Formats: sequence, structure tokens, C-alpha cells
Amino acid sequence: MFVDTHCHLTHPPLSSDVATIIKRAEAVGVNFIICVGTDLESSQTAIVLAERFEQVYAAVGIHPNDAAGIVESWQSVLTNMLTHPKVIAVGEIGLDYYWKNTPREVQLDLFRQQIQIAQESQLPMIIHNRQADNDLQVILDESGYYHGVLHCFSSTAEFASAMLGRGLFISFTGSVTYRSKRTQAAVQTVLLNRLLLETDAPFLTPIERKPQANEPAFLPLIAEVIAEWQNLDVQTVADQTTQNAIALFRLPI
Repeated sequence: MFVDTHCHLTHPPLSSDVATIIKRAEAVGVNFIICVGTDLESSQTAIVLAERFEQVYAAVGIHPNDAAGIVESWQSVLTNMLTHPKVIAVGEIGLDYYWKNTPREVQLDLFRQQIQIAQESQLPMIIHNRQADNDLQVILDESGYYHGVLHCFSSTAEFASAMLGRGLFISFTGSVTYRSKRTQAAVQTVLLNRLLLETDAPFLTPIERKPQANEPAFLPLIAEVIAEWQNLDVQTVADQTTQNAIALFRLPI
């Protein structure tokens, strides 16, 4: 069994036929999916999907690229969402210095506030980080709250080691199938008991399935590369990452 710990079922083309996407995932052993919001609207839609499908859980949050122009009452709206029984994390939150959609000062303030919300709710964070290692580390260290996962990890093995030392989990996507040496070094740094799997669908399709949109059914392709790089069998990776997901997100499965 696999758990796709990060998927955007609210994004097209996945959103057009979620039932079929879930059916294809189950056919290859991906039995549970965490649908991750990127703003208030997609977060609410993730909750609706979690209510509709037993296999789906929701994470709610505001992505740094969606930070500009949010409503003044966002904190109370987000906090209210966290009371839903199928909401299991605050995310997707973090920093993104690659895109220029949102000024850094706005991103930093929003990240700090959402960390506080997660801490007060005692829920794990699903953290986005793109080209913002230093500021991300500073803010996490300011908060002292390390309960969560660095999703779609794209940084160095050294940064992975630093974040693991603080207690965070790390997850990898279809980008592992592109087989960069930097990614391989990061994967080999992460002990199996701190590792999660994700597709980040519909983005980052494994190379074997391009030019299709990514989807949860492709998660085993990611596990195969990670198993190879860690000199393990795929079943071991599937079993341990599933247990990790259950533990971090307190999934009742």
C-alpha cells in the first residue's frame, strides 16, 4: 500500500474526473491521497473531496504564490477549516523565491502566521520551499515548531540533513525520475523512517509518463527510483513510507 501525501485533486485536469483518478490509483496500490490546498478556495474544495471520497484527506493553507490579495479574515477562515475531522495538516505553506508573484516580506509574514496556526492546532505542516533555504530555516528556528514535512524536496543533501536534524520529514516527487545527482544525494541522506512519497500531481510527471499530467497512480514509479537509490526493495519503501504518513498525519487507517 502507498499513501500519496501531496496531490492537487482540485487542479485540472485531475479535477474533471476525481473518481476515475482515485480508481486508477487504487488499482496500483495507492489507497490514500492527501489533497492539498493552495488558497482558501482550493482548501475548501479539498475538504469537499475528502467528504466525498473515503480515500481522500485534506490539508488546508495558503501557498506563498497565492499570498497576494487574500481576504483580511483569512486566519479565522483557515482556523475554522482545521476543525474538520478529515483535515490533517496545514499546507501548503512556505516560501518561494523562484517565482516573483508575491513580495518576500508578504511571504515571510504569511509563513510565520501559518506556522503559529499549525502550532496552536498541533497539526503538522506541509512546507513548500523553493530557493529559500536560509530564510526557511531562520523562520522555523524562530518558531521552534518542526512538526511537518518539507514537500517536493529540491535542495541539497546538506540542507536535508539540517532539516532532518530538526525533526522534519522529507518527501520526494516525480522529479526523482529525472535522476539528477543532486536529488540522488538528497534521497540517500534521508533515513527511511523520515521519508514520505508524493506525486504533487498534476505537476512533475515521472519521465516514463510524460507528456501526461501527473496523477497518484504514478506514485510507484517514484518509489522504484527511491528504492534503487537506497538499495532497498520497493515493498520496503512502500511499507515504511506508509507507516511514516500514518504517524505524521495521524491517519486513521
